[in-house]
Amino acid sequence: MLMWIAEWLQGLSPDLGFLRVFQYLTLRAVLGAVTALLIGLFAGPRVIRRLTELKIGQPIRTNGMETHHVKSGTPTMGGVLILLSIATSTLLWADLSNRFVWIVLIVTLGFGAIGWADDWRKVVYKDPNGMRSREKYLWQSIIGLLAALYLVFSISESSNFKVLELFVSWVRSGFDVNLPPKAGLLLPFFKEVSYPLGVLGFVILTYLVIVGSSNAVNLTDGLDGLAIMPVVMVGSALGIFAYVAGSAVYSRYLFFPHIPGAGELLIFCAAMAGAGLAFLWFNTHPAQVFMGDVGALALGAALGTIAVIVRQEIVLAIMGGIFVVEALSVMLQVTWFKYTKRKYGEGRRLLKMAPLHHHFEKSGWKETQVVVRFWIITMLLCLIGLSTLKLR
Repeated sequence: MLMWIAEWLQGLSPDLGFLRVFQYLTLRAVLGAVTALLIGLFAGPRVIRRLTELKIGQPIRTNGMETHHVKSGTPTMGGVLILLSIATSTLLWADLSNRFVWIVLIVTLGFGAIGWADDWRKVVYKDPNGMRSREKYLWQSIIGLLAALYLVFSISESSNFKVLELFVSWVRSGFDVNLPPKAGLLLPFFKEVSYPLGVLGFVILTYLVIVGSSNAVNLTDGLDGLAIMPVVMVGSALGIFAYVAGSAVYSRYLFFPHIPGAGELLIFCAAMAGAGLAFLWFNTHPAQVFMGDVGALALGAALGTIAVIVRQEIVLAIMGGIFVVEALSVMLQVTWFKYTKRKYGEGRRLLKMAPLHHHFEKSGWKETQVVVRFWIITMLLCLIGLSTLKLR
């Protein structure tokens, strides 16, 4: 929005030509990060105080870690602060005519609304389980599939009218439309190697990435500061990929598919990094506030959506390896428990407790040790992911 205002002021007076500086994407990204950071730091104490007054405290599972029982009553739903900072900063500094900015914002806020409903049930009804899994996955699937259907054509076309036109032609052709190579599944570390997915394959992959990353981040959010810092690091790295994909010069030089308009997502990624760091100020151990599902589901969905747009789904899995392992640990634990209970009459566990971070706590690691070591691993994985920019 501020970019449009700067353009308008330049048209009024030639003496305001210096406002052209706001056309630079990198400057707006820096300002977006700073804006989100300041909003979060300024509004944080007020949001925490308001959540405390409303008695929106985190319920702790009775079958969870015994050391976490002291956290019962800590204000939750702090993810509202993150989403407020991201949305405000993005709307201020991004080009609001960009289609990718809007789809990422809609998906993020949509998953945030699902998380808000889940957290609200936990708080109001004092139920640690919150929304039923089937209901949660239903709403996640609706948003994920709608986003996938839009992205499958918007990757190829630069205007919403052409996207609608291509969608209509796809329906009329009996759901048979060839997608360009840049809409295929790209393999990191290889030059111009992509596997064609087709419309159906693209939609399924996008759905799995968005919904999967959303729930993976949510499962990771179990310790003070554990989820938010990896989100900041992975989101910042994806911002670099967005900048490269959106640049005709850099994408050609680095053998990346050129996605016109993708570069503007750098603003969103910068805002997410700033908002995340501001939230971490209040979420470090011992946490003053938890982000809750409203934050975790939204941030995970945002990462997944951005990765799909810049065609880096596999790189997202690499950089977000902590999220992937946390989700797999829960899936394997539940599957093995059910299998052994059916076979032996008694359920057995692969881990001392799932998700994985609780297993390490049960093994004697302190909470802060688990958190910082997971941060270090994520930093290394992000460096590996960024190396795919050149190592091809």
